[in-house]
Amino acid sequence: MLNITQREILIVKIHFYKYQGAGNDFVLVDNRDNAINHHSPKLISSLCDRRFGIGGDGMMFLQNREGYDFEMVYYNADGQPSSMCGNGGRCIVAFAKHLGVIDSETNFLAVDGPHYAKISAEGDWVSLQMIDVNEVNTDADAYVLNTGSPHYVQLVEGLKDKNVFNDGSAIRNNDTYRAHGINVNFVEPNDTGYFVRTFERGVEDETYACGTGVTAVALAMAKHNGQSGHITTPIKVLGGDLNIRFNYDGNKFEDIFLEGPAVKVFEGEVEI
Repeated sequence: MLNITQREILIVKIHFYKYQGAGNDFVLVDNRDNAINHHSPKLISSLCDRRFGIGGDGMMFLQNREGYDFEMVYYNADGQPSSMCGNGGRCIVAFAKHLGVIDSETNFLAVDGPHYAKISAEGDWVSLQMIDVNEVNTDADAYVLNTGSPHYVQLVEGLKDKNVFNDGSAIRNNDTYRAHGINVNFVEPNDTGYFVRTFERGVEDETYACGTGVTAVALAMAKHNGQSGHITTPIKVLGGDLNIRFNYDGNKFEDIFLEGPAVKVFEGEVEI
């Protein structure tokens, strides 16, 4: 036992992996042995810091969960537990394949419930099934819906030159959304589908991609355009290209899949 004059500094090494999905980047850790107590906002935010840590839009822990291939535990870059992250979900599926936990298909548990996913033989393209969506509301000329995380979707012109940080932050922090936050997506049609830029709560900045965000955009645009049936919507984000496909009967969105790249960038060890 240490007496009151002694100090002990415990250095722990964590083996981590860095993955990105269309520029949405994450720190991932294999925690199937439950060796890491990750309920530490200060630790998570320090590791996600791009100047003083590893850097990432969020951090995930892959854990065992009875009845599923694995559990996805996700934290925003601010260190707080988050709602569902679509690109994070695709990246952790690729990570699970890398670890040998899964092969080509998986059923895993996330904060918003069970998810099914398929991954290519090469391990770099993931189709992730999202939750069904029953309700799309409006806020003036914008659409508001939850695709695992809450989203605000607004059609704009001149999106390439828009100040997404300022305009997105103003909406996220207005009287309606300040308490719980909301992700703000600005949308402009392009030749094949839509161009989308997103301000994410928890990161409190624009990110290169947002999986639940582009999913929300695809659903909102189907409602906006009066479409129904089986719909496929290509979306371009700052970090690349994503695809959303779903069925819509005019009331409910089902069989929603978010598809795109999920790539291992590097791995290493960090001391905490």
